Amino acid sequence: MSTVASFSAADITASSTSGTNILEALVRRAEALQPLLTANAVVSEAHRRAAEENITAAKEAGLFRLMVPKRYGGYEGTLRSHLEVSAALGEACGGTSWVVALTNVCAWFASLFSKKSQDDVFGANPDARVSGVFSPSPKTRRVQGGIVLSGKWFTSSGILHADWAIVGAIEHNANGTFVAQYLALIPIDEVTIEDTWFTAGMRASGSNCIVAHEVFVPDHRLMNILAAIDGIYPTEFKDEAAYRAGFMPVSALILVGPQLGMGRAALKYVISKASQRSIAYTSFERQSDSTAFQMQIADASLKIDTAHLRAFRAADEVDRAAAADTKLDYLTRARVRADTGLIISYITDAINTLISAHGAGSFAESSPMQRLWRDSNTAARHAIALPAVANEIYGKALLGIENIVSPLV
Repeated sequence: MSTVASFSAADITASSTSGTNILEALVRRAEALQPLLTANAVVSEAHRRAAEENITAAKEAGLFRLMVPKRYGGYEGTLRSHLEVSAALGEACGGTSWVVALTNVCAWFASLFSKKSQDDVFGANPDARVSGVFSPSPKTRRVQGGIVLSGKWFTSSGILHADWAIVGAIEHNANGTFVAQYLALIPIDEVTIEDTWFTAGMRASGSNCIVAHEVFVPDHRLMNILAAIDGIYPTEFKDEAAYRAGFMPVSALILVGPQLGMGRAALKYVISKASQRSIAYTSFERQSDSTAFQMQIADASLKIDTAHLRAFRAADEVDRAAAADTKLDYLTRARVRADTGLIISYITDAINTLISAHGAGSFAESSPMQRLWRDSNTAARHAIALPAVANEIYGKALLGIENIVSPLV
């Protein structure tokens, strides 16, 4: 087993005098975990779940409290800090980074609910972890004080390490008329987990299926997702800037953090090996001497750099609006969703170029390149990240045409 330094929330607080410094310290802690995550990457993938040692280390480093309210001992992180932490982890293990990223955004979702709901989740356990899926189950019925729901929710990243689940639910009245669409908070011991995560990439994320049968969810643990998309949150703590950020801009952009890290890792690895590898069937004994190779490296590096610039620009826009208690306009929100797809496309394109530059050895099981390639391309197919859908939404917004594609903007 690898040795990891012991961390505590108090260590960060004691050494920092501002919220910014605390968040920067969390990024440094994520970077410090890279050797451990790298050492466990193969076993995490083989077991189709992040190594428990990784999860324990992330918890001890305070990383799962990144988006938890300060009222419960969390750090109330910014979207920018979320991207930076998950990118640092993504350099070492895409699957573990994905778990931490999605768990943190689900902590953010939970923090939009009412105080009573937040107390349920974090009150007794500030380290409580939440995993979730937006897609709704139509199998619900209204009872006194809440709803009863049943269904299956696929690909819930982090569910194997979660204490709570957030799932989508649609309520209809007795006549079958739509009433509302919710996110529902459920304790993990009231659902089961079906082992369905057999994939080509992102295996370590353990993104299995949540199954519920006749589970009662009280009204205070229901959040109207359509109202949330419009910036109307149940939380009574309106002075907490972190929980005033735009619902869909946050939900989309958190998907790019692990990708940024994987892009950086691929670039570093190929550059580190360039002086040690020849180019087969050419006169080049070192890849680094080839002009064609140099151009490929430049092309990949520029795409990765551009992805970072767009990601951090968008995150900073979201954070500034939340701090100023202003709502991002629809056009900006549509662009941020399109940014998400474009950023990830830059990363996958860059990794494809780096794979070709590095050579066929990239596909050896012993090479981290094949795992980076598979993980990045698998994560890139998340429905919210698909460029074709996002670009149509953004194009309609630019042209003033009604969005009939998706309300998730």
